[in-house]
Amino acid sequence: MSALISQQLIFGLLGGLGMFLFGMKIMSEGLQKIAGDRMRKILSALTTNRLIGALVGIAVTAIIQSSSATTVMVVGFVNAGLLSLVQSIGVVLGANIGTTITAQLIAFKITKFALPAIGIGAGFKLFSKNRKYVYIGEIILGFGLLFFGLSTMKHAFNPLKTSEEFRQLFLLVGDYKLLGVMIGALLTVIVQSSSATIGITLALASSGLISFEASVALILGENIGTTITANLAAIGTNLAAKRTAFSHFLFNVLGVLYMLILFPLFIKFISSLTPGDADFVIQTQAQADSYSSAIGDKPYIARHIANTHTLFNIINTLIFLPFIGVLAKISTLVIRGEEDMETFQVKFIDDRVLNTPPVAIGQARRETKRMAMIALEMVEETNQFLEDGDFRRIRTLEKKEELVDILQREIMDFLVKLSQKSISTETSESIGSLMNMVNDLERIGDHCENLWELGVRKAEEKITFSHMGEHEVANIAEKTLQFLRFVIDAMESEDKTIGPKSIEYEDAIDALEEGLRSNHIARLNTGECAVQPGLIFIDMLHSYEKIGDHTFNVSEAVLGHK
Repeated sequence: MSALISQQLIFGLLGGLGMFLFGMKIMSEGLQKIAGDRMRKILSALTTNRLIGALVGIAVTAIIQSSSATTVMVVGFVNAGLLSLVQSIGVVLGANIGTTITAQLIAFKITKFALPAIGIGAGFKLFSKNRKYVYIGEIILGFGLLFFGLSTMKHAFNPLKTSEEFRQLFLLVGDYKLLGVMIGALLTVIVQSSSATIGITLALASSGLISFEASVALILGENIGTTITANLAAIGTNLAAKRTAFSHFLFNVLGVLYMLILFPLFIKFISSLTPGDADFVIQTQAQADSYSSAIGDKPYIARHIANTHTLFNIINTLIFLPFIGVLAKISTLVIRGEEDMETFQVKFIDDRVLNTPPVAIGQARRETKRMAMIALEMVEETNQFLEDGDFRRIRTLEKKEELVDILQREIMDFLVKLSQKSISTETSESIGSLMNMVNDLERIGDHCENLWELGVRKAEEKITFSHMGEHEVANIAEKTLQFLRFVIDAMESEDKTIGPKSIEYEDAIDALEEGLRSNHIARLNTGECAVQPGLIFIDMLHSYEKIGDHTFNVSEAVLGHK
C-alpha cells in the first residue's frame, strides 16, 4: 500500500501532469495565435452542409489542437446567432475527430527529444524579436513540456508495478468496463482536458500497469468527460447554445453505449488495423535494446490507444452525421424553453444572393429596417425605464443592444462584399446610404445604453430629480421618440418628402436641450437642484440630443443625401 502513496508517485504524477497540461496549453495557444482569426472566420462562414461542417470541425481542431477551444467557439457563435443548431452539431462532431490528433502525436516515440524541444522553444520564445517566431517557440516549448511530462508520469508509476492492490484495482477495470468508463469520465472532468486523460492512460498502459482492454474503457469514458467543457461554456447562453452543448454530450454517450455492447468486436477491429500485440511486454535486455525508442515496457500499446481514440470518434461521426437533425430534435425536447434564437441573427440577408445585386440590396434594406425597428423599441423601452424604474426592463434592453451590434456587423460585412461586385452607380449609392444608416442606428442603441445606465446609477445612489426636472426629461424623451418613429415610418414608405419636417424635429430637439440645460443652470444658481443630480440630468439631455442627431442622419440617408 505504501507504493500507492509514495513520494515518488505523488510528486511525479503531480509534476508530470502539471507539465503535460501546461505544455498542452502553451502549444494550443501558440497554434491559435499562428492561426489568428482565420479559424473563427472559417467557422462563422459555414453553410448548412453538415459534411462541410464536420470537415471544418476536424481541420480547425487539428490546427489549434484543442477540441475545447473549438466547442467553446462554436457555442459562442450559436449564442451570437452566427450558427444554427444543426450547423453547430456537425462542427462539434468534426472537432471530436480533430482532437484525436493529439493522441496520435503522443504515440510517436519521440520522448527523447523532449528536453531539446524545451530548450529550443524557450530560446525562440524568450529571445526572438519577431512575434511569429515567438509563437513558433511556444509551440515547440509546449510540445517538449508535453512529452517530458508524459515521461515523468511514466517513471512515477514504476513503483506501482510491485503493488498488488493497484493491480487488483485495474483488473476490476478490465473486468468491469463500465467502471473504467466512469473513472475515465471523472478524471477528464477533474483535469478539464481529454488530452491529459489520454496522457495518463498512455503512461499507465506503457508502464505495463493496465491492459489494453482497460485502456479502451478509460478512453471511452474520456470521450464522455470531455463534453463537460462545452456544457460549462453554455451556462448563461441562449437555448440553442445549450442545445449544442447537450448534443455534444448526447452523441458521445450514445457512442460509448453501443461501443460497450460491441466491445469485443471493437477491440478486434483495432488490433487488426494496428501492428503488434498491444499487451506485449518487454522482458529481456535484448528486447529492451530492440525497442529502445518505446515509450515504456509495452512498445505497441501507445499506437493502439491512439488508434482507439481516433477510430471511436470517426465511427461515431460517420454513424451520427446523417442523424444530425434527429440529435437536434432530441436536444430541443430535452432542453426546453421559449425559443428566442431567431432574434439573434440576421433574417433577410444571404451571401448566396451577392451575385444578384438588385436582390442583395433589397435584402440589405429589409434587414436595416428591422434594425431600425429594434432601435425604436430600445428608445421606447428606455423611456419607460426612466419613468417607472423597473429593473426587469434592463435584461431586455441589453439583449436588444447586443442584437443591434450583431446586425450592424453582419449588414456592414454583407454590404462590403456587395460593393466588391460589378454593380451600378445607383446600387453603389444605395450601399453608401445603408452603411451610414446602419452606423447611425447602432449609435442610437449606444446612447440608449448610456441613458439606462444613468437611470440605474440614479436609482442605486438614491438620487431624485425635482418635479420640474422629471417633467423636462420626459418632454425631450417624448420628442426624440416621435422624431425616430417619424423617420422609420418614412423608411417603410420610402417617403422622399420628409426633409423639411426632419429639420424641424432636429431643430426642436436641439433648442429643447439647450433650453432645458439653461433652466437647470438657473435652478443650480438658486439652490433648487443639487450638483450630483444635475450631472446625471445634463448627461441624459445630452444623450437624447445625440439620439436626435443620429435620427436626423438616418433621415438624410433615407433622402439619399448621405
